[in-house]
Amino acid sequence: MQFDGVLFDLDGLMFNTEAVFHRTGVEMLRRRGKPAPPEVFRAMVGRRAAEAWPVMIEMMGLTDTVEELEAEAHEVFPVFLEEHLAPMPGLFELLDALEAAGLPKAVGTSSGREYALDLLGRFDLSGRFAAVLGAADVTHGKPHPEIYRTAAGRIGLDPARAVVLEDSEAGVASAKAAGATAVAVPHDYSHGQTYPEADLVIDTLADRRLYHLLGLPAA
Repeated sequence: MQFDGVLFDLDGLMFNTEAVFHRTGVEMLRRRGKPAPPEVFRAMVGRRAAEAWPVMIEMMGLTDTVEELEAEAHEVFPVFLEEHLAPMPGLFELLDALEAAGLPKAVGTSSGREYALDLLGRFDLSGRFAAVLGAADVTHGKPHPEIYRTAAGRIGLDPARAVVLEDSEAGVASAKAAGATAVAVPHDYSHGQTYPEADLVIDTLADRRLYHLLGLPAA
């Protein structure tokens, strides 16, 4: 099948920010004298903050409100971000290949749009995407299909002819429900996610199987 465009997740897919989120969560639980079970972070990954913090509260028996956790995270996360932010392997090469092939690109993230633009801007990538959608651009978060349907529509794509690149099960489920082809790209902080709905599971954005799927010259 020939595809007409590609929709990108952000955190954990383009940048190593899931590692930064993990450090943030571990620090916040440490402050409360709590361990940091991997299953908590697996349950949170890929979801909007308003939907992820209640997971931590319930699973860890916290007395904090969502607003309190969100405010604290806004203090802790930027410190770790400055120290550890990096692009994921193969990102720049894939963007070059997609642009050479004339395939449009958009971002659909569960994070805020301003945050997404900030990350993209740090690597001079903002202008390389035809649209960037964040949590506030949709009513329903992943795994609901709204964000990828909306992102595809913003750049004139039929979701059925789009490939979605994701790192979380929730994101893959969102992509499939939107009617797109879903490619999962696991990382060090997605252990335990099996991506049962993914059309393809690859090692990195440089994986030759992705290039073959998209009809691109091998990386």
